[in-house]
Amino acid sequence: MNLIAAVDENWGIGLHNRLLADIPEDKKRFRELTAGKVAVMGRRTYESIPGGLLKGRVNVILTHNAAYTVRGAVVVHSIEELQKELEAYDSGDVFVVGGGSVYRQLLEACDTAYITKIGFAYQADAYFPDLDRLPEWEQTEESEEQTCFDLVYNYVKYEKKN
Repeated sequence: MNLIAAVDENWGIGLHNRLLADIPEDKKRFRELTAGKVAVMGRRTYESIPGGLLKGRVNVILTHNAAYTVRGAVVVHSIEELQKELEAYDSGDVFVVGGGSVYRQLLEACDTAYITKIGFAYQADAYFPDLDRLPEWEQTEESEEQTCFDLVYNYVKYEKKN
């Protein structure tokens, strides 16, 4: 499975259920990488998406609320139920898209992470695991520096060591 996220200098990903930065090129990259794939997310992440479901993808929502339903999405209520649901898909086609608790719960099951590193420290209340501090993960690719107005960022790919 894959992880995909935009993080700030402290691996922050959000504040009050909103992304920290709005970078059009990063959104385009997200769409390109996840198009036609499976997007796994928590309930709060789903509810933060403008317009609802991520179009052109299988949306899988993880929530503890047994009564929660979303038309057009698969709703699961445990990691075990999620794993069973994902057996129908090639693991390379599965992208964990947030939020913080879902990233932490599924980190061990993933082998590739597509991270947009933003060169700024925001106020945040949701975080992605710091892959630079985890010995089982290594950076395998890094783009040249990108800019969006006054923001500097780059794309980094991490892979789990064998």
